[in-house]
Order: sequence, then structure tokens, then C-alpha cells
Amino acid sequence: MSTILVVDDKEMMRDSVCSVLRRAGMTALAASSGPEALDRVAVQRPDVLVSDLKMPGMNGVELLAQVRRIDDELPVILMTAFGSVQTAVEAMKLGAFDYLTKPFEGDELLIGVKRALQHARLRRENAVLRAHGSQAEVEPGGRIVTGGSAFGLDRLVGVSPAMRSVKAQAQAVADSHGTVLIVGESGTGKEVVARAIHELSPRRTGPFLAVNCAALSETLLESELFGHEKGAFTGADKLRKGRFELAHGGTLLLDEVSEVGPAVQAKLLRVLQERAFERVGSSQTIAVDVRVLATSNRDLPKSVAAGEFRQDLFFRLNVLPIHLPTLADRIEDVPMLAETFLTQIARREGRGCVRLEPGAVELLCGYEWPGNVRELQNVCERAVVLSATGTRREDVVIRREMIEPWLSWQTTPIQGGRMASAVIEPQPALLVGVGATAQGETQRDGAITYAPGSMTLEDMERQAIVRTLERFNGHRQKTAEALGIGVRTLGIKLKKWKDEGLVPEDL
Repeated sequence: MSTILVVDDKEMMRDSVCSVLRRAGMTALAASSGPEALDRVAVQRPDVLVSDLKMPGMNGVELLAQVRRIDDELPVILMTAFGSVQTAVEAMKLGAFDYLTKPFEGDELLIGVKRALQHARLRRENAVLRAHGSQAEVEPGGRIVTGGSAFGLDRLVGVSPAMRSVKAQAQAVADSHGTVLIVGESGTGKEVVARAIHELSPRRTGPFLAVNCAALSETLLESELFGHEKGAFTGADKLRKGRFELAHGGTLLLDEVSEVGPAVQAKLLRVLQERAFERVGSSQTIAVDVRVLATSNRDLPKSVAAGEFRQDLFFRLNVLPIHLPTLADRIEDVPMLAETFLTQIARREGRGCVRLEPGAVELLCGYEWPGNVRELQNVCERAVVLSATGTRREDVVIRREMIEPWLSWQTTPIQGGRMASAVIEPQPALLVGVGATAQGETQRDGAITYAPGSMTLEDMERQAIVRTLERFNGHRQKTAEALGIGVRTLGIKLKKWKDEGLVPEDL
């Protein structure tokens, strides 16, 4: 339900406007002065502000200027009995969304407010999409969706006892407003579980934003989380809302929260306790309604004991804990996960059906997966890209001998659901290549054969890039987009390989 703040020093006018809004199904708040309105904007965060222009103490224009210091996107509609063109123009120049000339009909008010609400919704969706990057889209109902078509528990692939337990925990905590701490090794799918919890929660129609706490310095992370005022530091040329503000009414994921520095830990503790914060460079307290989810691949109790993480913050985060198993602890889920990844990647790459032969499935189920689910996904993507044939829609079978060299350094058979330590020797793999050969390669009939154990990560990367370039007829922009790298990065790699004689000069 939309919330409208009505500001007027005359009680009869306030009550009349609020009554019209409430009959239209909106929540109407009232303030009798500018300072009171500013306090309500900071704490109750209305969707639209409707203010009289002429008020004692602080008039509507002065209120508008002060509101912009708290929320530079809040639509403001000014009411005035002095309906001159000059007054309207001045109000619009100062950032008013619209103005109404007294006396006005209730329908005029509702039309103006609904237009302002639509404008505010679009601006907020735009801000959330920018925060998400290019991987998000907005459904017709306004829900921001990311990461494919799977939704809720459907994101969590697997039927093992360990995975069934995770699904049950996610379902149990979803309806709560409590903070969730998701722990597990890197690559186990902590962010996927966080998204599933959000999509199962009452906040599913609100935004879901994530911040990678390990990727930013302490100063940048503080600004990213809490925003900053114009002029707060060098380069702060305009007011910027942080993730807590953008996630208002939704969910904020603090990814790898164990990497947060001491100063930001203190501010996080406060916002978790009071649901309020100040932007960098501001003394104005802003209230938010955000559910916080956090992830960590570290042993946080050990970090607390070592003095690296605040104990009080740990207790604030560890309200509803969920522990994710390693892929080795749910090895029976590997076939289902591999099938899911192959289908998704083949669809993205415009390929036909891609499937694993039984021998390949057996091999995958006998691997320790030190990189967990993320490593399995990478292997599946590599297999789809390197198995390209002349016809992109042709069905492909991934065979054991193709993927075995990628797993040979730590492949082990299973005993009792856990891993034993028996290394499987790799077999020679035949991969299509071009140009001169690197150490350990032999050229035969236009193909490169890698001797056992000789294929490096750079070899595989070069093969993937060359094959993708061939698929797009040398188009670098399309190749870079398909591989998820920058065009400049692609150019630098190709230049290096050309200088070393590893790829043709005409690539």
C-alpha cells in the first residue's frame, strides 16, 4: 500500500486531503509543519509528499530543498492558492514533481499522486537494476528477478538428505523477519540459497540486493552500503543512496560478511539493532525496513576468538543459521546438478541437447570437488563450449575421455558417501586447435593432442576462446560477451598468444 505524507499548517485542509487519499486505498500521514515533515520523511519513508506552498516557519519550497538532502528521488507535489505560471515554473525548477492550484477536485489530487507513484516506482526499479547489473529484469508485477527462471526452492537442485535438510531450513526461515547467516565452503551455493529464501518470503515483491563485502575496500564498502552526501569526500559529486536504502522493503545480502573491516562492522551492528543509519558525510538518521541475509566461508567463532570479528555483530547475524554441505557431502546430487547446468548453458549458447555418457557421470561422481558446485558448473560450461560441432543445434554427448584430464589431479572413488584417495590416471584428450603447439602438444590432422597431464589452465582457456571466436566468425564483441570477459581483455590475450605463435595472426 502506498504511503502519502500530507503537509499543511491548516488542519481542515490536511484532513480533507488525507480523507481523499484514504478513500482511494492509500495510507495518508499528516504533518503540520516543515520540520515535522522532515522527521517523518526520514523515519517513515513515504512514497509521495504533498505539501502546501505557503506555510509559516518553513514554506513548501524550503521544505522541498531540505527533503532533497534526505531523499533526492521522493516526488513532491506542491499545493498553492497562488496559481501563477511563474510559481509553477519556479517550483518545477527546484525539483517539484507537480503542483496543484487550490481549490482542486479530489480527482485532480488522485491523478497527480498516482502519476507521482508511477514515476517513483520506475525510478526505484531503475536504481535497483543498476545495482543488480545486467543480470536482472523486472516482471510485470514489479518483482526484480535474476539468475534464470528458477524460483524459490526450485533454485536448490538436489535430492540428497543433506540438500533436503537445507531446503527445509530455507522454507522454515523464509517467513521470518530475522537475520539469516548462511555458512559453507566457497562455491557451495550460499547466494543461491539466499535468493531462494527471499523469493519464499513475504518480501518477494521487493528488491533483492547483494553486496560482495570481500571485493571492496572499507571506505568503498561503507559508501556502497550506506550511501554518501554530495561533497562527503573527493569525487562525491552528488548524493548517492546506498544498498540499505535501495533494498527498503526487500532483502539485502551481505556476501562474505567476515571480510568487513572494524569501522563498517560497527555501523552494521547499529543498523541491525536499530534499523537506522546515517549516510557518509551526513548527521541525518534514516530508517529502513530491510531484512538482512549474510554469508561466510570462514569459521566466524574462530574469527571472533582471534579478535578479527566483533562478537556482538556475530550474535546479531547468527540469529537463524544455515550450514551448506560441500558437494562431496552430497555426491548423489552431482548427476542432477550436471544435467541442470548442461541444459542451462546449452540453451544460453544456442546448442542442441547436451548430455553425459554413463562413463562421464561415473567419473564426475568419483571426484572430490574441492571447488564444490561452482567447480562442477565450470566443468559443464567448458564441456559445452569445447564440444562445439559444425552445426550448433546438433545433439552432443560429453564423453569421459574429454573431461577426465580436467579432474585428474584429485579424482577419487566413493566409499560410504565420502571420498577415498585413489588417483585415476588421465587419458590423452583430443581437442581441436589451431596454429603452433605449446609444450606437451603434438599436431596431427589439424588437431592438437595433449599428452597426459600436459594440459594447463591456459591451454584450456586458449582453446575455449579460439573455438568461441570461430563460432562467431571472429567477432570479438560477441565472443567476449559469450565468454563473460571484456573485449579489451580478449584483445590482450590474443595479442600475447599471437606473439608466442600459439594462435593464427588473422584471429
